[in-house]
Amino acid sequence: MESVAIHQHFREDFQEIASFIRKNLADWLVEQSCGKPPQVYEIELRGCIIRVEEELKNQRDPMRQGFALVKKRFEQVDKRFEQVEKSFEQVDKQLENLTLRMDSFMLWSFGITLTVGWLVVAAIKYLP
Repeated sequence: MESVAIHQHFREDFQEIASFIRKNLADWLVEQSCGKPPQVYEIELRGCIIRVEEELKNQRDPMRQGFALVKKRFEQVDKRFEQVEKSFEQVDKQLENLTLRMDSFMLWSFGITLTVGWLVVAAIKYLP
């Protein structure tokens, strides 16, 4: 029962606030220069549009310069990536050469080891 009374009280307060706003809204708008005739609004709006257009014109060149700098920086980064890629290719070639040299070294080492082993076995077998 109390909640219904409280709800009714809030509703009455809300209606009182709404009627107060309705009574005073026109006066507030006039005080804030919002109660001007439509022609005045149109003139002010045109002035605002002109100022915005001028600001956009002023910002156009700096934005183009900024985009040009960003493009230049991306080109520099792209060149750097190409240099790094060339460096990796050189390292890859060096590793391939090293692998070939190691393979050749292993074959020679295996051959020499077998030859020396064969000579030692032959020397033990045929020498008294």
